[in-house]
Amino acid sequence: MDALITDGNQRAALAAARSLVGAGYAVAVAAHRPWSLAGVSRGVRRLRLTTDALSDPEGFAQEIGALAGQLGVRVLLPVTDASVDAVLTGVRHVPPSTVLPFPSLETFRQASNKAALLDYARAAGLAVPETVRLEEPNAELPGADFFPAVLKPHRSVVSSGGGSPRQHLDVRFVSTRSACRESLRALPAGAFPILLQQRVRGSGEGLFVLRWNGRVIAEFAHRRLREKPPEGGVSVFRESIALERGLADAGRRLLEALNWQGVAMIECKRDAATGRPVLMEVNGRLWGSLQLAIDAGVDFPALLVACALGKAVSPVSQYRVGVRSRWFWGDVDHLYLRLRNGGGARGKLAAVRDFLRINPRRNREEIWRWRDPAPFLLESLQQFGLAR
Repeated sequence: MDALITDGNQRAALAAARSLVGAGYAVAVAAHRPWSLAGVSRGVRRLRLTTDALSDPEGFAQEIGALAGQLGVRVLLPVTDASVDAVLTGVRHVPPSTVLPFPSLETFRQASNKAALLDYARAAGLAVPETVRLEEPNAELPGADFFPAVLKPHRSVVSSGGGSPRQHLDVRFVSTRSACRESLRALPAGAFPILLQQRVRGSGEGLFVLRWNGRVIAEFAHRRLREKPPEGGVSVFRESIALERGLADAGRRLLEALNWQGVAMIECKRDAATGRPVLMEVNGRLWGSLQLAIDAGVDFPALLVACALGKAVSPVSQYRVGVRSRWFWGDVDHLYLRLRNGGGARGKLAAVRDFLRINPRRNREEIWRWRDPAPFLLESLQQFGLAR
């Protein structure tokens, strides 16, 4: 088996599976549910896991390592932060013949640590948001003029303490000091220190990079057009944009300082006031909008596996600009939230107009593909609670 992909119900897993099957690799997809988006994709071998990376990281690493050994897996691709962390922590369970195309555990955790990353970002020439570090729920908060702001746990995956399973924590938007205090008290102890960052107004952008053995192999950039929730979150509609040299150079310096190996997404906001890219975070694994890069001409999964297998790979930085990709059901959620949260009749009409204004010659659906319809059909059933 050439590649084993974990977290089969993630959209990034589906994009990677389609990429690698299309490149001629034998691909297996593992998930802890009976059916998953990538698991029902054409040409893959579907595997069922009994362990979960969040609740049982050690057991997850053991099970994945055993599967890799049984199948003779050449490249192992965990997809989520929790899975990457679990496998890197339990790397002793992975057969020596299986390549894990990631940096060391220490480096991965440095990049995942939003507090530690601020110093690396500044040294690389990236702007960072105005930030206050909060060590505990009752820490002193800045004045009212600091808000609206964003609460960020220092890491996305944290320990809940007391022997409880680990948790995945998302950023939280807080509009006032009182809302901030309430959110802080609801967080587990393992979430601290918390970063309270002044909200940056502007469009979301991402720099995607594959770095291998000290060389940048591939680069790509995109802009978020719509997110869920609308005020900022998961990208549901996005487009490829030209690679800006200043951001690309700063991204290269950042990854060089981390001695990065593998893929990474450097997520930024383009500050509307200054025009500068402001660092939000670094995702050191395959990302949700991966399919857009593939559709635009930068096939990160195939390039990553080729590097892991020791093949000669030429650098790729040229791609089609203006390609758009929509996650349909995510965009439906975006529309629902805009209609529910007000904005008046004009705002609601604009939301419907934006949702319907899709040019099929320019835009691609992320999940739906005529040659591989099963993932979209499964996701639709899941959306209505008819499949698990």
